[in-house]
Amino acid sequence: MEREYLAALLDEIRAHEWGWVPETVYLGGGTPSRVDADNLARILAAVPGHPWCEATIEAAPGGITNELALRWARSGINRVSLGVQSFVQRELTRTGRKHTAEVVEREIRILREAGISNINVDLIAGLPGQTQSSWLESLAWVARLQAPHVSVYMLEIDEDSRLGSEVLLNGKRYGAPEIPSDETIAGFYETAVVELARMGIVRYEISNFARPGFESLHNLKYWRREPYAGFGADAHSFDRAIRSQNVETASEYRDRIATGMSARASSVAANSVEEQFFVGLRLSEGIRLASGDRSRFDQPIRRFVAEGLLIEEGDHLRLSDRGVLLSNEVLTEFIGS
Repeated sequence: MEREYLAALLDEIRAHEWGWVPETVYLGGGTPSRVDADNLARILAAVPGHPWCEATIEAAPGGITNELALRWARSGINRVSLGVQSFVQRELTRTGRKHTAEVVEREIRILREAGISNINVDLIAGLPGQTQSSWLESLAWVARLQAPHVSVYMLEIDEDSRLGSEVLLNGKRYGAPEIPSDETIAGFYETAVVELARMGIVRYEISNFARPGFESLHNLKYWRREPYAGFGADAHSFDRAIRSQNVETASEYRDRIATGMSARASSVAANSVEEQFFVGLRLSEGIRLASGDRSRFDQPIRRFVAEGLLIEEGDHLRLSDRGVLLSNEVLTEFIGS
């Protein structure tokens, strides 16, 4: 199955008609770090633009060796996003993670020795049993490791996950009864904003923080509505006019490519005005309003400015600190208005 999927992926990439030369590459979804290094090199070799300004691979801590890191670097990867979640052992155990803080420390050292110094650390605020003290412990590890980029995600209940389904059923497994309150989770996030800023790691997007020059170039393309091409099962693409999505399952994706069919499952016209608000306001820099934007969205803009959730300065609009915490409520107001 893996060999057939790889063949389909390579076929899709090689058949793509590039309207631009890629500057960034992002290997994500699932655990691409487990893909054989030779196969990974074949995938990257099929993408034009090497060497890219930024080429990221998502990785779960616990499997990065000296040899693997060197092979990634030779393939063109220069950025690694580590799904750490927490540096506190009891929280990691609850989530089923096998790594420890010391494993993360060792593997970051391995990556740097291989020449990969652009590293992101993912943290989750709101894990079962998490406290202000344990959250500060995780943030202290960020300082200790001198990570240049940190992603902070507030826990969301996903009914498709073991923890999410347990919470929805009022169960007791996986630490479900010990999930902090929404107010506590918001407090953790606000603590992260302050503590990371003290380290020189500044918020530039709702969930993303970086030292100057280490912002994710690839993700900025999403938030600034620049074109991108996605390949593989459930991959998304955008050409500035159309948003498209591939079929979701690996088996259907493989079968479609093998029979000469397109992997695309759906395509919709992009709404540039609505998307500017829904996507662009995620950035700390905010958006610049055109005259038509202000008149079309006058009512929600006035309301959120009055409530202190949006800040309007001339023709510039951005979320306030409080607005970031209530971003879902704010951003969805601009869809279908």
